[in-house]
Amino acid sequence: MMDGMDAARIIAYFKGKSILITGSTGFLGKILVEKILRVQPDVKKIYLLVRGGTDAKQRVQEEVIGTELFGLLREKHGNGFQQFVDDKIAALAGDIVYENLGLEAPVFDELAKEMDVIVNIAATTNFYERYDVSLDVNVMGVKHLCHFAKQCPKLKMLMHVSTAYVSGDKEGLILEKPIKHGESLREGLYLDIEAELRLVRDAKKELKLNAGDDPSKTERKAMKELGLQRARHFGWSNTYVFTKAMGEMLLSELRGDIPAVIMRPSIITSVMADPLPGWMQGTRTIDTLIIGYAKQNLSCFLGDLSVVPDVIPGDMVVNAMLVAIVAHSGERGAPPPVYHATSSLRNPTTYGVLYQAGRRYFYQNPRVGENGEVIPTKEMHFFTTMASLHLYMMLTYKLPLEILHLVNLLLCGLFSRLYNDLNRKYKFVMHLADVYGPFAFFKGCYDDMNLERLRLSMAMKTPEDHMFNFDPKTIDWEEYFYRIHIPGVLKYVCK
Repeated sequence: MMDGMDAARIIAYFKGKSILITGSTGFLGKILVEKILRVQPDVKKIYLLVRGGTDAKQRVQEEVIGTELFGLLREKHGNGFQQFVDDKIAALAGDIVYENLGLEAPVFDELAKEMDVIVNIAATTNFYERYDVSLDVNVMGVKHLCHFAKQCPKLKMLMHVSTAYVSGDKEGLILEKPIKHGESLREGLYLDIEAELRLVRDAKKELKLNAGDDPSKTERKAMKELGLQRARHFGWSNTYVFTKAMGEMLLSELRGDIPAVIMRPSIITSVMADPLPGWMQGTRTIDTLIIGYAKQNLSCFLGDLSVVPDVIPGDMVVNAMLVAIVAHSGERGAPPPVYHATSSLRNPTTYGVLYQAGRRYFYQNPRVGENGEVIPTKEMHFFTTMASLHLYMMLTYKLPLEILHLVNLLLCGLFSRLYNDLNRKYKFVMHLADVYGPFAFFKGCYDDMNLERLRLSMAMKTPEDHMFNFDPKTIDWEEYFYRIHIPGVLKYVCK
């Protein structure tokens, strides 16, 4: 299995394989699809399960194949690119939240007969998502995929992408170990997934009975608050990591003897090497610092510059996934190995390194305003504790707000609209600090001994071998942030 891993073996493995990928319209999904097509053009078929009904093919064309990430592949195939894509990619209109993945029975059955590899990347990653939505995608989606996997006679691997943060806000070394069924981060509590599903059903019934003027808005707010409440009750900081932990539990419980791997990346950042350095999609937690600095509309930031934000480039995560698929293909019965695709143990960086790289970049590449004048780069203030942020917000915003509130009462509501708008914004900022604060001060360090063993099994002798590099020790973080990630955020996110 792990012995003698090299590029030739990995590339050969995917020849003639049928692969189902969920979450292909997301950042990691696109990198995976492009990589497989580029390194192994003789893959039999890549099935992409996407929402969109009859427009599934159009959605794949526009959101996946049509992106800049596929430029190298487009260049390689020239005029034959579209034909190549049509031959290799099949868009399936479906959704993991439904039984049978939302597919018609004949399509489901035919797909099951064909499938060699399943890669589950689909997830809702919103920290403050509705609880019912998070349970549907991150938990029940895993259940439905396990059911599908059991119908696949040729299946050699189910790769499940989770997140390193399922471990919660622990300090110290965090091991690559599976989450036990019913395990809670709060001692003495048992996490019953069925009970959580019933709780959501009952809550929604009650909300329908007591619906106000805007029932959909009331339900949305209640479901978001319920998710955060339940997550924190069991010891997780937000709904996303809580439901991803439950998804891992279900996978271990329901997979039977299906060969499976759990990949847990930390904060996934822009592509470092191939096919397009700097390419990214969506805003990561650390990117708010870069975007705010670029636009000069963020004068302060919640975070300690000495804290290690565990980050890993997207292409390295995909490389680790591909190598792990090959290494564990066909391993039936054994517990799914857990891999941390992380950097905090082998090659940690800090928020300070990111901040200094940002200062260096913007001083050397100043932004220009609409009038053609250079926007001066200002220093940013960092709040190193939640208490210091609360004090600042109270003195700078909350106190003036209360004065405005009193003036508004004296003037018979003359400033009601202004007060309500500013108060809403203040509450929103404080809510963001509450949800994202645990990440800003996270003191854990992810052990990656399992992934290190996988790395050591790789030959790394030829240029092709280096196409599958996932060693964080090869990253010079300051240069990566300065030359690749920051320009990538500005080009692909701040459009």
